[in-house]
Amino acid sequence: MKKLLFIILTLIISLFILIKGINYIKSIEDKVNSITSIDNYNEPLTGNVKTSHDAINSLNFEKPDFVQVANKTIDNVVHVKNSSNISNGFSIQDLIFGKKQRHPLIGTGSGVIISPDGYIITNSHVIKNADKIEVTTNNNQTFDAELIGSDDQNDIALLKINSSEVLSHATFGDSDSTQIGEWVLAVGNPFNLNSTVTAGIISAKSRNLDPSGRTTQSYIQTDAAVNPGNSGGALVNTKGELIGINTAIQSQTGSYIGYSFAVPSNIARKVIEDIMEFGIVQYGFLGVTGSSLNSSISKELGIKDTEGFYINSIEEGSGANSAGIKKGDIIKQIDGISINKFSDLKGYLNSKRPNDVVNIKLKSNLKEEIISVKLNKNERIQFYLIGILKNLSKNELIKLNVSSGVKISEFNSNYKKYWKDYGISVGNIVKSINGTTIHTILDVEKILKSRNYYDPINIEIINGNNITERFNFR
Repeated sequence: MKKLLFIILTLIISLFILIKGINYIKSIEDKVNSITSIDNYNEPLTGNVKTSHDAINSLNFEKPDFVQVANKTIDNVVHVKNSSNISNGFSIQDLIFGKKQRHPLIGTGSGVIISPDGYIITNSHVIKNADKIEVTTNNNQTFDAELIGSDDQNDIALLKINSSEVLSHATFGDSDSTQIGEWVLAVGNPFNLNSTVTAGIISAKSRNLDPSGRTTQSYIQTDAAVNPGNSGGALVNTKGELIGINTAIQSQTGSYIGYSFAVPSNIARKVIEDIMEFGIVQYGFLGVTGSSLNSSISKELGIKDTEGFYINSIEEGSGANSAGIKKGDIIKQIDGISINKFSDLKGYLNSKRPNDVVNIKLKSNLKEEIISVKLNKNERIQFYLIGILKNLSKNELIKLNVSSGVKISEFNSNYKKYWKDYGISVGNIVKSINGTTIHTILDVEKILKSRNYYDPINIEIINGNNITERFNFR
């Protein structure tokens, strides 16, 4: 009997403690629910205050309808298969059959249909060295595709398929008007998983991933998940407009780790229009060199501005020179687009052609003004082993008594002493590269694009004594 009374007493005490504990926790929750400011969590709030939930609702966030955007976009994106044959290298079969044995190599990616009659935009690296290109649409129809043209500098290629049907196609949007924080969808075929849609926001614009600075990249950066196979696919806004071509990821593993990059649609559109009209891509040339501003550079220059593009030099005969732009001026905007770094400047100019007119907001002598500049054709190229090379005019060819070549306009600072030691100076003529005779900077560009980065380079230069010197770089 005593044992039973002890058990009943223990239960009563436990129940009492439980009720007290519940009441105490409830009082704590009531206090927490009345708190809206983390900074003042020990202070009781009085008066008519809004909770953090109310504050967020008051911003009236618009939730994008991803379903409608995906439905509008998914049929515009195709799967691209690149088939090529590569050599196995020297083998015993070479001795027996007298030729190198080759085996097939398959690469895959994505593309975007941009016209009802079958033009498709993709990345040039997706179809590079292809012997055969196949395109599969979202409704599982497969077509052989023709390569119309490509531009390695912007990593854009144009394909064409012939279909008896009118094809669903993308509508180009204005990538210059996109904003950081804007919702986007990436559509493509990662890991051969067809018709994959991922969502994210624009994380940054005018992003350059090349630490060497040899390229003129100006990517849209997003946090939409992109993986191998997404290359060449669509980046679209909440209206379903094409604002970019997914191109790259930054990763130590080869897979997505939080950032992806797309060629802006304005650049991609201009590239394919040039390919269709001219066969090559034409670039509008402003004719300035300089540097992006920040606090340390501005301090060195003795100026207060920490944003903009500071002009160090002007190319003679360029549009900038004709418009009166001079050394020390600062470019703030072009056609209303803010310019804070070189990739901003180059990214916008990559969407322009020779003879286009741009309006530049310029800070000159502490005053800001807007001037119109007519872009001209680029007559120069940066060749990292030498420096800046320029086309020769007809008069210069006659004066120098040469039939072809490009002249050295400026040395790369890293190689200036090397060339000086060998008697090569500004004004000397680059005659050939890797055995190919050079007529214009376009020849130089083609050679540099077609070679492997680690391949040797052989250069012939006519010096000031009209003697041809040969230089080998490995």
